[in-house]
Amino acid sequence: MTRRRAERGGRRAERLAAWWLRLKGWRILAVRARTPVGEVDLIARRGRTVAFVEVKARASDDAAGLALDEYRLRRVARAAEALAPRYSRPGDTLRIDAMFIVPRRLPRHLANVWHG
Repeated sequence: MTRRRAERGGRRAERLAAWWLRLKGWRILAVRARTPVGEVDLIARRGRTVAFVEVKARASDDAAGLALDEYRLRRVARAAEALAPRYSRPGDTLRIDAMFIVPRRLPRHLANVWHG
């Protein structure tokens, strides 16, 4: 039951993050894009920038910040590398972003969180 609840919460957070990005001028290219090396929650484009977005929903700001560690970012980076040829064009800027969803707060979007 707990796993199912977490899955529902994660999907809700991804929907909320996608709408927030749309309001900020991003076009959502993919949701839960999977590869053999990992998954990217959202892939979004605005102009010449393609963002591979990891979404984290937690009960507090502190918990959200701790939810995204180097291991998880590395997995997203590997998946983004595998997906980039499908979603990017020559001359695009590619980056890995994070979105934090916390109850009773606006979504927080952090750009370019991976510098590996």
